[in-house]
Amino acid sequence: MALQPFLPGPMARLDARRNRRFLVLFLPHWPTDYLKRRNPALKGPMALFERIKGGLRLAALDTEAMREGLRLGQNLADARAILPSLTVEELDRPMLTAAFEDFADWHSNASPMVAVMPDASPYGDLVLDITGVDHLFGGEAKMLRTLLTRLRALGYTVAGAIAPTIGAAWAVSHFARSQIVANDTLVPLLDSLPVRALRLNQNQIATLAQMGLTTIGSLRERSRKSLQARFGQSLLIRLDQAFGEIEERMTPRLPQADYIVERRFADPIALMDDVLATAHDLAVQLGCTLEQENLGAQSFHLFLYRVDHKVMTLSLNSARLTRDPSHITDLFRHHAQRLEAEYDAGFGIDMVRLAASSIDRMDAVQMGAFATASGEEDVSRLLDRIGSRLGVDAVLRSEMLASHIPERAARLVSAMATPAQSQLPPGLPRRQRPLRLLPAPEPVAINAEVPDGLPASMIWRRETYRLVKGAGPERLGAEWWRSGERLKLVPPPRPKPVEPGETPRPAPYEPELEPFDPEAKTRDYYVVEDEEGRRFWVFRLGFYGGPTPPRWYLHGFFP
Repeated sequence: MALQPFLPGPMARLDARRNRRFLVLFLPHWPTDYLKRRNPALKGPMALFERIKGGLRLAALDTEAMREGLRLGQNLADARAILPSLTVEELDRPMLTAAFEDFADWHSNASPMVAVMPDASPYGDLVLDITGVDHLFGGEAKMLRTLLTRLRALGYTVAGAIAPTIGAAWAVSHFARSQIVANDTLVPLLDSLPVRALRLNQNQIATLAQMGLTTIGSLRERSRKSLQARFGQSLLIRLDQAFGEIEERMTPRLPQADYIVERRFADPIALMDDVLATAHDLAVQLGCTLEQENLGAQSFHLFLYRVDHKVMTLSLNSARLTRDPSHITDLFRHHAQRLEAEYDAGFGIDMVRLAASSIDRMDAVQMGAFATASGEEDVSRLLDRIGSRLGVDAVLRSEMLASHIPERAARLVSAMATPAQSQLPPGLPRRQRPLRLLPAPEPVAINAEVPDGLPASMIWRRETYRLVKGAGPERLGAEWWRSGERLKLVPPPRPKPVEPGETPRPAPYEPELEPFDPEAKTRDYYVVEDEEGRRFWVFRLGFYGGPTPPRWYLHGFFP
């Protein structure tokens, strides 16, 4: 039986997937172009080297150096012998990677969805989802020309392509230079490109060359089963992604927003007051748009695009859905006061964008004489303002949990978080609990007239309290199913990578509580009162007459 060559699926399915359009920008000499732009004193052919296995190897070259015959991976001494006038600097990968990420964020002024493609290098390739965006530039051709022209004017060597898939746009920008790929020309164009255009690794490319498969078209004529057996699934995935058989998802660097309004300036602005005034105008436009569709938002993002190709991002959340322009502006104003020392407009801001996400339905409410003011909205706005000024973690509230162990029955969560459903089982009787509970019970000395009687006196922190009243006991057993767990006053924070030179800091409001002991004895709680009317919550761990004497602890205070 003859093997059938691989062909794309039905055209109807491909057309449905090719409704999206992607633009890939290829900057082959971005490291050297960026350093030359940042330091105009760097002239002539330039190369960046890095230390690899005890030697100095070329890691980046500019156009002039490559024109002179230098190549990546070449020994630095050999490169200097070939080209004595070569300007050489050591490669700083973390700095260049961070700079390229800022450079990528700046391109969100062309499309809100921008991502870095680290397939070949952590810097050098950008992908923009331009679906429904190109009309702002007058079409795809004018958009591609605009982006390439402004980058070349800044001194960058760049090529770009627009295609229905990310893989096709990457392949064309690297091996067919700047052009726009239509749906009907995708297959013949990709078939003519070398197999390197599929973003394969070096071993796969070398093996394909030994087999005589140099173009994508010749590769597609082979059986998929034999290719999978020889190269694994990764080659077929890259092939299907390029032709649109498999959807390749991008991860935008900036948060995706459902609604966006923006304003561009003929002359850049720099003052924070001007930025906040612009934010208020944009909030009015955004509020009108949301009101027309009976919607509200909880997350708002302010993007400040500087003329030096950097973006400052300010994101915040509200405690409840809102579309009130004044409230949105107040949130940014209070947050800006915290960041005033870090605010740097550079050479000016030429565009401000306001975006909203976490959208949900929000019906209109009566604001006149028949409105009922419950105070909940005022409390939510107060929490928003405090959180914007002091930080989200500065305002906490208690959340009840399903546990009969007092220190486990509640935890602290952000007051701006959405209130969760109570975890208490229905019908559970409400017990009398102190208003103030110690994070961890503290040992005390208790004297009683009879061993199992009510406490008569207590010594806590070297001070004696004579107890005149008491009630109890309330018996609580250990939770055997929580073996080895550590008591948590707050939910565990999300792990964050530690920057070089930074000392890791513990999360706020996270005390060092003891691990829970599943073998702990039964607790007997008592409510006691001293001569001055102070009421305490104490408990006895264990029983008299057992193998070990019982221990007493103070756990809380009643008002």
